[in-house]
Amino acid sequence: MSKIAVIGAGKTGRGFIGRLLTEAGKEIMFVDKIEALVEKLNAEGGFTVEFFGKTREAVRVDNYKAYTWENADFADAELVFVSVCGQNLKDVGAKLTEKLDAGKKYYLITCENASHPSKTLREAIEGKNVAVSEATVFCTTIESDGYNINSENYPYLQCDAELLEGYVPDVASVRTIGSFSDFLTRKLFTYNAASCVIAYIGALKGYTDYGEAANDEEILKLLDKNYGETNAAMCKRFGYDEEDQREFAALSKAKFCNRTIIDTIARNAREPHRKLGGGERIIGAAKLIREFGGDASVLELTAAAAVLYEDSADANWTAIKAEKGEIGVLKDICLLNEDEAIFKNIMACIEKIKADRNAVITETANN
Repeated sequence: MSKIAVIGAGKTGRGFIGRLLTEAGKEIMFVDKIEALVEKLNAEGGFTVEFFGKTREAVRVDNYKAYTWENADFADAELVFVSVCGQNLKDVGAKLTEKLDAGKKYYLITCENASHPSKTLREAIEGKNVAVSEATVFCTTIESDGYNINSENYPYLQCDAELLEGYVPDVASVRTIGSFSDFLTRKLFTYNAASCVIAYIGALKGYTDYGEAANDEEILKLLDKNYGETNAAMCKRFGYDEEDQREFAALSKAKFCNRTIIDTIARNAREPHRKLGGGERIIGAAKLIREFGGDASVLELTAAAAVLYEDSADANWTAIKAEKGEIGVLKDICLLNEDEAIFKNIMACIEKIKADRNAVITETANN
């Protein structure tokens, strides 16, 4: 059986991709530019992946060999995962150009939430017979002691099927997804929109800790209400299986509500102007829900909270608010017209927040 190569033995590469491959019984070849890490991986002979909140037994990853670029040999590898920062993809492409056999076909999957990573890597690999796909990484991983890993118990890596040119990885937890752009919309409207509900309404309620906000009774009601509306709309628009969509949403909720993952409201609420874009996670998802006759009140309240969000460390957002005002943000950033119902509903929420923010949160959660 051929090895599976993982380029980048950092938190995601070894703690998520390495764990999935180990659970699938695969032999791994880690490749990393940091010689000290490679030496430690080989000297230790394994590492442990433990899970936030002890939700399951730890996984020992030990069926591997680690290499620097100088001694990496891809002769016995067909499938290659690339888990490096987006800015390093060109360098990885140059290294692979030197290392890959021109007479052999390779299948590469980028595992980095960057802009068009597969295109960047493909263009950097010259004269080689490769198919380069891309995956979106949902799993949070951190180094627990500088080496071993603490991880979210996320079970899948979803990647673009079309870019693999018909190749299906022999790893059950690696899911090839057709119409991957639709899948990214699914992620944006299900996962990222829910994160905004927690962040901006959490800020309204005075929270600074993200996990505490996510476990607030009223915010949990708002989350469940929004997940229900989003799930229904996503299934109607894209034809997703209802149970699969519910699982997809439930995995995101489990992550957000996990108190052992340390995060802040400020990090998740930053740059509201980006998240309020017309096709983005809040407004785009609200429009989709309304398109199919659903109740978008949670996202309309979230949009109002985002418009009112104060961040003294964000000079750009502060300037936008000062220049445009609330109506200008809705028109120019959210790309809404004053005669649209969603515009009117958000403005009504803004006024209610100014009058009594706790009352409008309770009203939206309970209706």
